[in-house]
Amino acid sequence: MRISAKMAAFFRVSTLSVMALAVFLCSVSADPDLLQDVCVADLASGVRVNGFPCKATFNATDFSSNILAKPGATNNSMGSRVTGANVMKIPGLNTLSISLSRIDYAPGGLNPPHTHPRATEVVFVLEGELDVGFITTADVLISKSIQKGEIFVFPRGLVHFQKNNGKEPAAVVAAFNSQLPGTQSIAATLFAASPPVPDNVLTKAFQVGTKEVNKIKTRLAPKK
Repeated sequence: MRISAKMAAFFRVSTLSVMALAVFLCSVSADPDLLQDVCVADLASGVRVNGFPCKATFNATDFSSNILAKPGATNNSMGSRVTGANVMKIPGLNTLSISLSRIDYAPGGLNPPHTHPRATEVVFVLEGELDVGFITTADVLISKSIQKGEIFVFPRGLVHFQKNNGKEPAAVVAAFNSQLPGTQSIAATLFAASPPVPDNVLTKAFQVGTKEVNKIKTRLAPKK
């Protein structure tokens, strides 16, 4: 079937429009490029922007830290400790779209199900063995056992966890494509929010009684 010149022109314009829209969507969903060499975060500034305003002066200490050098204390109810090396600890990371964390696990320790709304996470195992996994939006569990020297990726925004089922302590270094990836622990978000999520929401969602909800809230309540 032959296509008229007018119809062919229409298809060309439509294709260009779709391509332009795709380019536009990519541009608004990606982090913007830097407009200067560095923008060291002024954490004391009262100005509120998407990120942090730049300090007028800076030096090497704004770009370095030994915060991940030592294992974090794991003597808590979860048996794990996350130590963040993000823009709040290293001001020079401001606008650079990258940060790290160190996670330490006691034997049996758990980094409980959580999400990072602003970043994909990649973990590298320093010591020990871990059972790790994430859940897709189709409720499919993607899981694996990883050990020293191995890497695992947790896609941005998906619920994920790490569990040390070994008899020895374990540790990983985690990298994020955000200066401040944010963390929402599923249990704490739902049962320890302030003000609290209404009991009738939680009992309906989890199909349990008020007594069970209150028991969980008591266990997850912040220590005073």
